[in-house]
Amino acid sequence: MMGSRQEFQSALFYEFSLDEHVPDDHLLRSIDRFIDLSDVRDHLKPFYSHTGRPSVDPELMIRMLIIGYTHGIRSERRLCAEVHLNLAYRWFCRLDLTDAVPDHSTFSKNRHGRFRDSELFRKVFETVVARCIAEGVVGGERFATDASLVEADVNKLNSTAKEEWDLDKFDPQTATRAVREYLFALDDEAFGASTDVAPKFTSHADPSSQWTAAHHGPAYFAYSNNYLIDTDHAIIVDVEASRSVRTAETHAMISMIDRVKERFNLWPERLIADTAYGTAEFLNWLVEHHGIEPHIPVFDKSNRTDGIFARDDFTYDYKADAYICPSGKQLLKSRRVFQTIRQKPKDTGFAKYGALKADCDACALKEKCCPKNSPRRITASEFEGARQMARDIAETEEYAISCRLRKKVEMLFAHLKRILGLRRLRLRGPNGANDEFLLAATAQNLRKLAKLFPIEQTTKLA
Repeated sequence: MMGSRQEFQSALFYEFSLDEHVPDDHLLRSIDRFIDLSDVRDHLKPFYSHTGRPSVDPELMIRMLIIGYTHGIRSERRLCAEVHLNLAYRWFCRLDLTDAVPDHSTFSKNRHGRFRDSELFRKVFETVVARCIAEGVVGGERFATDASLVEADVNKLNSTAKEEWDLDKFDPQTATRAVREYLFALDDEAFGASTDVAPKFTSHADPSSQWTAAHHGPAYFAYSNNYLIDTDHAIIVDVEASRSVRTAETHAMISMIDRVKERFNLWPERLIADTAYGTAEFLNWLVEHHGIEPHIPVFDKSNRTDGIFARDDFTYDYKADAYICPSGKQLLKSRRVFQTIRQKPKDTGFAKYGALKADCDACALKEKCCPKNSPRRITASEFEGARQMARDIAETEEYAISCRLRKKVEMLFAHLKRILGLRRLRLRGPNGANDEFLLAATAQNLRKLAKLFPIEQTTKLA
């Protein structure tokens, strides 16, 4: 028999439970177990006035932002609309059916004010990392790092060539927020002070973004999102925004390692990275100053394609501080003992090794070693010991394992852009980029915890 037609009739009383309408296997129910925002109010208390109207609950705004980043909702206008309609979102935000959802403008006012001044987003991120450590999913022995380009929120046509860019034309009092952050970060090693090379173009809306064509396609303005992860379960232990140049990414890496040591007392035995981090200075920083094994390919431009012996064809002797050529002769930095201390060369970052002219002239391999000039000379970095250690590690089986583990960082970046939708930033300036990267990394760690520790399903009785 056909049932009666359903017509809407308002009732005087309702008995409704949000908790019963959220499925046991819902992502937010799994994530909610690992979020502790109980100290957010105490952390923000110095940044609120003691008088005036009550503000929007900061914990509510953080929970809404977590929903946005875990579910790829990039617009805050849309986020407010989704929280208003979705029962699971209301349950996660601790909102009843009759509770109002904050206006989208509330996020901007708090983000550019008390949230940024108190570094709230980093505190939330580190709280989740601490929970990961407590759950035993962070080993702390093997770390991996990499950087990924994220397009800045600018129009590349609204830019100025480096020949016409003039810093003196900006007035910090009247400049936009992104321009003020750019002027403030000129001495930051991850931004303005990372390199002396001026970019080909500079954006008017966000001067800190880097004009780059690293993907071998059309150039665009971008920031670098730097991740430091623990390779056991691909947990992000730190994140930092920087300019999209190699030196800036290296300085960001140094900051992250120091910060993880200070905040969580994590000190890895090895660091896994690609060739961009294989500079002599960074390898020496890892080996000599921190005792970390560099599972990193050495950044080397000494290879040759003309058939002449390259530097890799010479063997370094640690005890004698000399190179041994293919014919067995030594190349030394100096063969004389001087009574007075000689002045150091101008280029103190490199050391020069040379063979005896008599040895080279009589050598049968002269045509493949030094056919034009004699004797053969080699220029090596003053940090050649760290570079050679990285080369020796590259020959081991552990290094082959590290190369496979490094793909976990790349998978996180793929997840960030494809699943979370962070292909282009919405916020401008170094602070805006850092805020977005911190929230996205927090969302990825929470999703990882929900996957590693699923809720046990219970069969409900009919």
